[in-house]
Amino acid sequence: MGLVCYLLARCGLQVNSSSSWIRHVGAIATGAVLLTAWDLVLDPAMSQAPFPFWTFQEEGSFFGMPYRNLVGWVGTGAIYISVAAWFWRKKTISLSRQELNLPLITYLVNFAFGATITVVALDSRFLLPTCLSVVLGVIPAIALWWISPANQLSEVDMSLDNAMSDDEVKVPATQVKMAIK
Repeated sequence: MGLVCYLLARCGLQVNSSSSWIRHVGAIATGAVLLTAWDLVLDPAMSQAPFPFWTFQEEGSFFGMPYRNLVGWVGTGAIYISVAAWFWRKKTISLSRQELNLPLITYLVNFAFGATITVVALDSRFLLPTCLSVVLGVIPAIALWWISPANQLSEVDMSLDNAMSDDEVKVPATQVKMAIK
């Protein structure tokens, strides 16, 4: 999910290798918020359902979750995404809207999984974190997908100079003579 959130944020904000550091930080922060928004429906579904997958050591004041859990999701997400951003800092990740369909569907299906359990298995007071998750996660994810370029060609330099490795000999076109028989 971290990769999905980062791809949606980076491509939606159109961050590339020559973008300003503010734009890179914006993509990291946006990705971390998308990841945390998903947790708003995941944690109630997994910790307070009839068959809980985990429990918190202490019951928190945010629908059973301690606030430090949410801070941890933002912080961990930001660190994880920062590492990815650092490795890809010199790369242009340029995906079209069509190529972002899989990350968007992955995000929405994971959200729907947690939201369905939260809304169906738990009482109506859990509609608030679900609505917060929609506002902070689903709507921005769809917006980032929507503002990404609809149909773009991959940014690949198809020139002959780029096709050859540095150790190969480059022969100028004027030295090539062809015989026609």
